[in-house]
Amino acid sequence: MPTDALSIQNVSHSFGKFQALKDVSLVVPRGSFTALLGVNGAGKTTLFSLITRLYTSTSGTIKIAGHDLRQQPGQVLARLGVVFQSRALDADLTVLQNMIYHAALHGIPAREARIRAVEVLEQVELADRIGAKVSALSGGQQRRAEIARALIHRPDLLLLDEATVGLDVKSRAEVLDLTRKLTQQGVSALWATHIMDEIQPDDGLVILHKGQVLEQGRAGDIAQDGDLTATFLRLTGERA
Repeated sequence: MPTDALSIQNVSHSFGKFQALKDVSLVVPRGSFTALLGVNGAGKTTLFSLITRLYTSTSGTIKIAGHDLRQQPGQVLARLGVVFQSRALDADLTVLQNMIYHAALHGIPAREARIRAVEVLEQVELADRIGAKVSALSGGQQRRAEIARALIHRPDLLLLDEATVGLDVKSRAEVLDLTRKLTQQGVSALWATHIMDEIQPDDGLVILHKGQVLEQGRAGDIAQDGDLTATFLRLTGERA
């Protein structure tokens, strides 16, 4: 088995004359929680869009679980679960109906989808809300349901793009804790954020700024004297 859930090598991307990503290379080790840290406009969403093929990658290589995105797109996307910043669930459907619909997109029959729905909703501690409409869930519960939706086809890698935006402090902590627990169960996670306190010393960390990777490694090793904010400001030249 490949040691890396995600391997990106020398990827660049431009919108006209604007270069959004410049020779980006990073890895997400299998079974790890890795934070992709950057201010708004750093290139995080562009990178996610390349990994998910919303944009076409024309330079470098992107591999998930050892499979090349350009050469084996079907196999790659089957190993990928995504939680985008914008809400993806249908608020007028029940949680179960959302799970079954998403499973169908991956070719999973309805009977199997029901079994998997119970399984993933138990993982995110939401099994008691399986018959509830999404519109009746709190913001934190909706986020957990979206994570369950992203897990239903049993991916190797989860991409989470600013997954705590709009959540209160308690819900943010719950979603973060859930995602870290999932990595202990074998799922790998790339967590895009601009919030420093969402990152713990033992997390993997990639600092992305103006389309370039400035640093990557264990967060506690990157942060000087345990002060990640000061380290980030020093590396990026941003003001406090």
